[in-house]
Amino acid sequence: MDDTDVLVVGAGPTGLTVACALAERGVAATVVDRQPAGVNTSRAAVVNARSLEVLEHLDVARRVVDRGRQAPRFTIRDRTRTLITVDFAGLPTRYPYSLMLPQSSTEEILRTRLGELGATVLRPKVVTAVTQDRAGVTTRFDDGDSIRSRYVVGADGVHSTVRRQADIRFGGGEYDDSFLLADVRLTGEVPTDEVILFWARAGLTVVAPLPGGVHRIVAPVAEAPERPSATTVQHLLDARGPGAGRIEVREVIWGSRFRIHHRIADTYRSRRLVLAGDAAHVHSPAGGQGMNLGIQDAVVLAEALAAVVAGASDDPLDDYARTRRAVAREVVAMTDRLTRLATVPRGLRPLRNSAIGAAAHIPAVRSALAWRLSGLVYRI
Repeated sequence: MDDTDVLVVGAGPTGLTVACALAERGVAATVVDRQPAGVNTSRAAVVNARSLEVLEHLDVARRVVDRGRQAPRFTIRDRTRTLITVDFAGLPTRYPYSLMLPQSSTEEILRTRLGELGATVLRPKVVTAVTQDRAGVTTRFDDGDSIRSRYVVGADGVHSTVRRQADIRFGGGEYDDSFLLADVRLTGEVPTDEVILFWARAGLTVVAPLPGGVHRIVAPVAEAPERPSATTVQHLLDARGPGAGRIEVREVIWGSRFRIHHRIADTYRSRRLVLAGDAAHVHSPAGGQGMNLGIQDAVVLAEALAAVVAGASDDPLDDYARTRRAVAREVVAMTDRLTRLATVPRGLRPLRNSAIGAAAHIPAVRSALAWRLSGLVYRI
């Protein structure tokens, strides 16, 4: 007898959403994670409208909205000059905004809901081997334990063990720049209801509001420091933001550096092993699509798994793999274009900004950006 219907490897937003959606449908799901505790850093910070829509039936959307900060506008600026404004207010959704919330808070809400549905996360559990046969899957761990399941979901991130065990290629590459990320307290000319992308001659910087009077700063830097200081962040804002003296960094709460990959798994499924989230696709954070794409994968995958566990053919899993990989290809292409636009050579940046400013006068351009950034374009 199987220990569980579905074993979910990885307790990030994707894995937790899969497990919640399965439990809500009455499917036995077990979640394991290699980390001894959930994340306490913010990492992803945007929950878009489409993700909130798909989280409604899990009784998660309202909780996320209660904790987050609503940003109904996204602007691209060159110093104090606004090049383009993307306004989400007119979108046909109950959530006409970007919801700004640290990933740690999103995961906490999902873990709470999973507990209410009668499941928990087993940790730390490090997967060492995944073996399929005609009847199911045996997953072994470094502590000597094993779990038998009908299916395994690999939601274990960029370095997915499940993906490697399934021998699925993860094709793509890496961008040249490293990126600085910091959550800071600011004073001065900085809004609390708007995400700003500064495209200055000196380079790109994102300034986004979070709850509790905190702002997220993201910027490509040739050699980003591992732990950015207030002085470093201040220098970036002076050089790339609205101008020296207009925004002051009061405190760095947390900071890090990262490099960006753009990769998609060749397939999302190898018989009883199925991939979702960063295990299946990874891309630039431009546009705030990463965590959202994983959450939306999770809900579609849970529906397919529930049907198969109930006795359907494997067709729903094949449909999931085909349709969600197609969406990921679109998102990777969009975020790649945004990233390459944001990091064009210094001499081309004034020309780029002029072109963006001209495009801003075309309503269809602003509307298309709103639909893409909100994720509503991927409704099915």
